[in-house]
Amino acid sequence: HTGGNLMNDILLMLPGPTTVHPRVLNAMSKAVVNHRGALYGEILTETTELMSKVFQTPNNSYLLTGSGTAAMEAGIANTVAPGEKMLNVVGGKFGERFMKIAQAHGIDTQELAVEWGTAVTPEAIAEALDEDEDIKAVSVIHNETSTGVAAPIEEIGKVMKNYDALYIVDTVSSLGGDEVNVEKFGIDVCLTGSQKCLAAPPGMAAITLSDDAWAAVEKVETNTFYLDLKAARKSGDKMPPETPYTPSVSLTYAMNEALKMVMEEGLDARVARHHKAAKASVAAVKALGLELFADEAVSSATVTAVKMPEGITDADFRGTTRDKYGVELAGGQDHLKGNIFRIGHMGNISYKELTQTFAAIGMTLKGLGVIDDAGAGVASITESYL
Repeated sequence: HTGGNLMNDILLMLPGPTTVHPRVLNAMSKAVVNHRGALYGEILTETTELMSKVFQTPNNSYLLTGSGTAAMEAGIANTVAPGEKMLNVVGGKFGERFMKIAQAHGIDTQELAVEWGTAVTPEAIAEALDEDEDIKAVSVIHNETSTGVAAPIEEIGKVMKNYDALYIVDTVSSLGGDEVNVEKFGIDVCLTGSQKCLAAPPGMAAITLSDDAWAAVEKVETNTFYLDLKAARKSGDKMPPETPYTPSVSLTYAMNEALKMVMEEGLDARVARHHKAAKASVAAVKALGLELFADEAVSSATVTAVKMPEGITDADFRGTTRDKYGVELAGGQDHLKGNIFRIGHMGNISYKELTQTFAAIGMTLKGLGVIDDAGAGVASITESYL
């Protein structure tokens, strides 16, 4: 293996950032224009319209210069006032993050704890809302990348229709890779990030709000300056539209091109491609004799979490796949650190990347004396894609 240290030589199989297509990288190299001018206004208009198409909503979308966490904060801080109650579904690191953001804004958080590796049920949410009529909003992570679990956001949406509480959904690692239909699922606040399934570089987020959510925004006294959605809407409604503060102009170009590529492939086709990759990955993990971490019935379409085989360390395993075989996998977070590894299969991926990934995993495990057949995973991938 030559040049394992070369940046370009490492295949990123992380749950973000994901590999960015040359078309998107090229778009970023265009001249930076005045972000208060008509030309940027045109690009911004086209990009936010594409964003709303991907969210599947008739409502406007707004780009935020910041990572997905910025949109998480914007989604909560603008809709729920300090002292008001909010139900946070927590079954992993990002559910925890949503709750911590709410706490940072003085919101009275009610935790609905779900065992890591399992998904929340619509019934559990209904039960919590029945018990406390003061709950103003519910936050759900669609795709919990820390555990490889997808929440049933469509079914939860059906339950949420019976309550006044706002339905806030983080689709940072699912939009463009799993089924997200903001309008159909009745989502009030939906947010995402650039560097996951949309396959743009990190550093930009997007958010869209329903009429009910905007009504809540009107009533909440602004307690965030940079992420103030009233300011975002006011600037966005100008002719030509603007952002309240300086946006990342180059990242807007990237998002524009990445979203065009999503629409060229077709949302349904793209989601199907991600589901196929997930199924193939799960089968290949089993073919290598490894154990899944997440409950398979709720396994994610964009990331597969796998238990670390007995007797080997994270450094040995992921260090070897990266340094010797040029494939970068993700480790576990918090109490899962060292206990699991995660394969991201989101963005621009097909059997080619998965074949390379499972070859690296197979060779690493054989080298560490865990398995005999280094090629079992690759053989499984070829079967899945035949």
